[in-house]
Amino acid sequence: MIKFFRKIRQQLLTENKPASPAGRFSKYLIYAIGEIILVVIGILIALQINNWNELRKQNKQEHLYLERLIVENKQDLVTFEKSIEDLNKGNQTIKDMGEALNDNGQDSLLLIRVNDYLTFGCHYPFFNPSTSTFEDLSSTGNLGVIKDTDLRDLIVSHYANYKFTESNFEVNTNWALPIDAPLYTETDILKYESTADFLFGKSTIAIAGSDLRKNKDRYIRNAAVHYWVNTDCIDMLKEVSDETARLIERLEFELKKED
Repeated sequence: MIKFFRKIRQQLLTENKPASPAGRFSKYLIYAIGEIILVVIGILIALQINNWNELRKQNKQEHLYLERLIVENKQDLVTFEKSIEDLNKGNQTIKDMGEALNDNGQDSLLLIRVNDYLTFGCHYPFFNPSTSTFEDLSSTGNLGVIKDTDLRDLIVSHYANYKFTESNFEVNTNWALPIDAPLYTETDILKYESTADFLFGKSTIAIAGSDLRKNKDRYIRNAAVHYWVNTDCIDMLKEVSDETARLIERLEFELKKED
């Protein structure tokens, strides 16, 4: 078609023999219509090329976001596993201290068990997953680049569950703090933490053992609070780990589809 209109234009420019007014008008009209059609075709082609480029950029952007989500959620799995390991270790120190307090055995072993509890058992669990990619998707409005609506909803639900889990961790901490605080203000348990010798001074093992057993019910009640908090947080971490693993599997499946 383009060659056809070029031929007409060339004829109009090079034709020596005068044509009748009607003939010239007819040819000019055909030429004008042809030029309009060419312009329209050019615009349509340009728009199509632009759409292709935009689609290619969106696909690339989606690919990068999926890769980032996979990397961050895999790192979360490592973090959750380490947290579960630490909380289980803390609970074991709680069990060991309880047994040592209830057993009139070696005072030296009791001091070790109490020190282990202060080091590993009475810390508050925290939930701190990686959310930077999702925050990027949400704040920039780029969540729409993930074309699969089911996957998009799954991602949103996943990070909403992160928020829910984080709030439950905070509830546990806020519940335990008022119970926990008096132990450290009304007893001398901190002096049995091995690095605190320079503050309290050393006492004999026998005196320390006697003091600990005298307050054993209080120490055990405090340890029970941490044991309950740790156990509840372990259960939540296991649930969120399973969900995270399922999301990773779904993200990897979507990435393979694109490849």
